[in-house]
Amino acid sequence: MKAIINCARNEREMYEDTRWRALPTHVPSTVFNTRVENYKGEFEWEEVSTWDLFGGRRVLLFSLPGAFTPTCSTYQLPDFERLAPEFLNEHGFDAIYCVSVNDSFVMNKWAQENKLENIEVIPDGSHKFTDGMNMLVDKDNLGFGPRSWRYACVIDNGEITDWFIEEGKEDNCEEDPYHYTSPEFILASL
Repeated sequence: MKAIINCARNEREMYEDTRWRALPTHVPSTVFNTRVENYKGEFEWEEVSTWDLFGGRRVLLFSLPGAFTPTCSTYQLPDFERLAPEFLNEHGFDAIYCVSVNDSFVMNKWAQENKLENIEVIPDGSHKFTDGMNMLVDKDNLGFGPRSWRYACVIDNGEITDWFIEEGKEDNCEEDPYHYTSPEFILASL
């Protein structure tokens, strides 16, 4: 497993802090509660498992602190949407997913407002998936509560083969780093 991890902490602090549990080698077993549009144009609840999303597929997953937030809405999501054909056509990905600790209503509205055609959004409102990925942080300093740290990973049939993680992962981080999880950086690293 290749990992591009840039952390501001030294090695001793990493082992003393429980936040630095080992990165998982496989996606956690989770069921997402999603809202999907039916043939009548109405939305209804649907449970989707990690196996439904990642089983038998090569997927690029990226996670961000929240829908409708500045960096996520101005750069990260639009840039992934713009560069999606390179990931899908030139690098053999079957899908690109964006996961965030937001409910399905928020994620669907955000996807609609951004006119997404190539990226599928995953609502992790209860943050079980994010916690299982060891990427849950508190953002109480911004009034957000528990959110995801910004990361991306390549997943092949449920196995995580590559990690891209922003530096400085910690609760109530004053910074919002965005470099190692940009689609441009990831494309250059594949």
